[in-house]
Amino acid sequence: MVTLDLRHVASPAVRDLLHLVNHPDFDRAQQQIEHLGGCTEPVRLTGRTTTIDTTTGEVLRTYSASDEPTGSLLTTCGNRRASRCPACARLYAADTYHLIRAGLSGGKTVPDTVRTHPRVFATLTAPSFGPVHNRPDTRPCRCGTRHEPTDPLLGTPLNPATYDYAGAVLFNAHAGALWARFTTYLRRELAVRLDLTQKAARAVLRVSFAKVAEYQKRGLVHFHAVIRLDGTDGSTQPLPSYATVAVLTDAIRAAAPRARVSVTSDAIGERELTWGQQLDVREIAAFGTDTKLTDQAVAAYVAKSADASGTLDRSLFCRPCHGRGATLLPHGTPLPCTACDGTGQARPLPRLAVAPHVRQMIRTCWELGRLPEFADLKLWKWAHMLGFRGHFSTKSRSYSTTLGALRDARRTWRTEQTRAHTGLPDPDPTTTLVVGHWAYQGSGYSPGGTPLAAHVWHRRELERRFVAEGGCG
Repeated sequence: MVTLDLRHVASPAVRDLLHLVNHPDFDRAQQQIEHLGGCTEPVRLTGRTTTIDTTTGEVLRTYSASDEPTGSLLTTCGNRRASRCPACARLYAADTYHLIRAGLSGGKTVPDTVRTHPRVFATLTAPSFGPVHNRPDTRPCRCGTRHEPTDPLLGTPLNPATYDYAGAVLFNAHAGALWARFTTYLRRELAVRLDLTQKAARAVLRVSFAKVAEYQKRGLVHFHAVIRLDGTDGSTQPLPSYATVAVLTDAIRAAAPRARVSVTSDAIGERELTWGQQLDVREIAAFGTDTKLTDQAVAAYVAKSADASGTLDRSLFCRPCHGRGATLLPHGTPLPCTACDGTGQARPLPRLAVAPHVRQMIRTCWELGRLPEFADLKLWKWAHMLGFRGHFSTKSRSYSTTLGALRDARRTWRTEQTRAHTGLPDPDPTTTLVVGHWAYQGSGYSPGGTPLAAHVWHRRELERRFVAEGGCG
């Protein structure tokens, strides 16, 4: 075995890469990185698993992370933000697509008869908190110019001094609650239109939905939702003939204006948060029709919106003091945090590489978060999301399969592939016991592993583009 002298290599990344490439078990290291599919920040685990036949006590298989070339087992980070990990974000979007598509066309335990159920694609937007730069179709913006699609002024206030930043942040913070109010009123409006009591309406139909949140250029979230009418047992039960798309559409248009959340504060007064006037509700056509809004098109659009990208991809609060700016001594005396100099911010707001409008929304989150009446909103924790605290992708229980079920199926498939590769027989769940002990070691690659992972991602992107452009996959 030849030992390389890498002391003359100045770059730590190149030095580590050369060391990794010349490792006797480099193929295994490369296999681990290939298996991650280009994940940019994998989780490193240490530990071992042992597979035992409980009837005989025979150890069928053992695995230890210490046997890996890097001394640890690498697993994907699972981050849904493309700015953090494009590979995992793409996988999350693909899972979201299949979840939405199953609720429209069937599959994944959902019967294909679900296509006959009334279903619409609805978009609920935020109200106005002041005029902003925009791109009207037939006339210039209020500022007198016609903005290009990439103009950074789009979505920013015409007059920042009069823009209602407090209202904008509070809308984002209460968007989830506003959606819950909307679904409550939707069920009531359906009962009214069907000339039934609410109890009688629940006995014959159910509202199922899946939605994602997406940021507008002005920093406010709006919801794209697939809303479907089902029988009382969900997608498996047919609906009465009087439950139609027209009834569902009319009920949505009536329920959206009724949904309101009241906020009271001595600092900013009383606010009533509502949806914006721009409400779009369209019927979803069956797959294969000439209509643009088909099952496949809607699922693809919703999955594309499910990136969960806000303005920043990391929290801004100081971890040691939890954003409070100080820690409490045993006798209750506050001690200023030395990590953030008492600001509670992991990064000073003036130094953030964001637009002034976004920075002001973040600053407003921080200021409102310090008020006692908004303490439960924890706006300092969600300042990087401009106050939005909800999940980006949610669904009702009976809409379709779950993201967890899709991940379990993928995990099972990979386990079966590994078992076939190692030549192990199919396990009997009644006599096979797997004992594991794992601990978190850290995250990220070694300096030399990073370019290898980037190469994997780049190669797979080229393969996807080739197939998308009509190449032979």
